[in-house]
Amino acid sequence: LPVLIGLLVLYVPTFYSLSIGLWTKVDQAHGPIIFLLSAWLILRRWNVMLSVSSNENTSRFGWIILFLALIFYIIGRSQQILVLEISSLILMLSAILLIKRGYGALKAMWFPLFFLLFMIPLPGPFVTALTMPMKMAVSFVAEAVLYWLSYPIARDGVILQIGHYQLLVADACAGLQTLLTLEALGLFYMNLVNHASFVRNVLLVTLIIPISFTANVIRVIVLTLVTYHFGDAAGQGFLHEFAGMVLFISALMLILATDAVLQYFIRIRTSGIQLQSSL
Repeated sequence: LPVLIGLLVLYVPTFYSLSIGLWTKVDQAHGPIIFLLSAWLILRRWNVMLSVSSNENTSRFGWIILFLALIFYIIGRSQQILVLEISSLILMLSAILLIKRGYGALKAMWFPLFFLLFMIPLPGPFVTALTMPMKMAVSFVAEAVLYWLSYPIARDGVILQIGHYQLLVADACAGLQTLLTLEALGLFYMNLVNHASFVRNVLLVTLIIPISFTANVIRVIVLTLVTYHFGDAAGQGFLHEFAGMVLFISALMLILATDAVLQYFIRIRTSGIQLQSSL
């Protein structure tokens, strides 16, 4: 109870600031979802953590991490450096696990704590440097697909001209943060299904990157078609927000389909190995 009260005193102001600040931006709207999913994963693993750890096998190394977490929190909170402030929460939870239950507890909770990393906002210059090439690529593919479908479309950089409408492919439609959010979605799915095959897990994690790119292309194509057929007001209004749902639904369906294909080929490979063994 004292530990819980201490965490609430430290981090309730942090999450309040996030809720009225960073999390209100389109490219950071995944933040509260990541936090809630991480909290659910922690609760889901709680009994497992208790079973594999003991309050007799604690680690003194946890006090060093706790001290580092407090430094991160003080600097981040006082100087409004969100990278440090949010990172301090991950370090703080890790330190508490080590101090109270030892390395077994930290091992049991590694994925929920790792998942919290997706809440940390990346530095602006780094995001900008990687976002522009991604937007160019998404714009190029979207133009090629719509041109193949015989739509009157042209492209100038990241600006799509369809009919008499011009659409700018924004960072939220094809940015690095979107890619990271979809990567987080894929990792969350993998943690839930908990495949035993190492090859299958590695392939799925690797393929999430082209899946994210494809989902972004689908989102841009949907917005472009909505604007072309129903006007600019429809494209920039409710349907623009709905396109975000299209993005995540498309990504989830592509992840499920990819996983099913991988399962099919791995089953064939396993059956072939068993057949050779029996022969």
